[in-house]
Amino acid sequence: MITVHTDSDGAQIEVELSGEVTSADYSETLVPAIEAALTEHDSVRLLAIVQPEFKGYDLGAAWSDTKLGLSHWRGFDRIAVAADQGWVQTSIRLAAPILPCPVHVFELSEVEAARRWMRESLGAIHVTDLGGPCVQISLMGKLDPEEYKQAELDLDSVLASKDGFRLLIDLREFDGWQGLTAMAAHFRLARGHIGMLDRAAIVGDKAWQHLAQRIASHVLGARTQFFPSEDFDNAKSWLAAG
Repeated sequence: MITVHTDSDGAQIEVELSGEVTSADYSETLVPAIEAALTEHDSVRLLAIVQPEFKGYDLGAAWSDTKLGLSHWRGFDRIAVAADQGWVQTSIRLAAPILPCPVHVFELSEVEAARRWMRESLGAIHVTDLGGPCVQISLMGKLDPEEYKQAELDLDSVLASKDGFRLLIDLREFDGWQGLTAMAAHFRLARGHIGMLDRAAIVGDKAWQHLAQRIASHVLGARTQFFPSEDFDNAKSWLAAG
């Protein structure tokens, strides 16, 4: 059985699963709720609460689950699952890397934490004008696509008065992307301003960030250099020199 609860503005849907879920539960309860929400919003956030008595899906429900995911692939902004069953948790974690939105698994006792996670921002992007041609972009936490929309507006505003710019990319508090859509937004943001970029300094501690700097030097067509976190001031000096 599926029980659906929708918040006041309709953008967040809470689904409770119990007993055996059938294809009728999808077609008569879940799908109409999601499609109704998507008529008012570009995307929705879904919290699935899996009760201890949940037995699984029948064959028709499994197919309905697949069809729902494929038909609304871009319609989900964030998905949380609260469950104690090990097989449910494992299934969600295996699927999470290929889904286009942030996915998080919680214990059933953590359902309030799951609700908070559904409401809050997971990360932030700060754009700072350092004066002259220098601009700093600080990526913090795990980023979702909405953060990039605002960052692009902020970056456009800063660059409006500059003929070219030098970029300081601060990755010291960056934990990665929440889903494939966020990663795609990251590269769209970068691609939109490549022609104006003179040089870039990347500051961080992780090995993949150092590798990203080497790749960026070829992709961006501009001089780039990597600095460890303790050399943050040196990165700013290098950026402003010359």
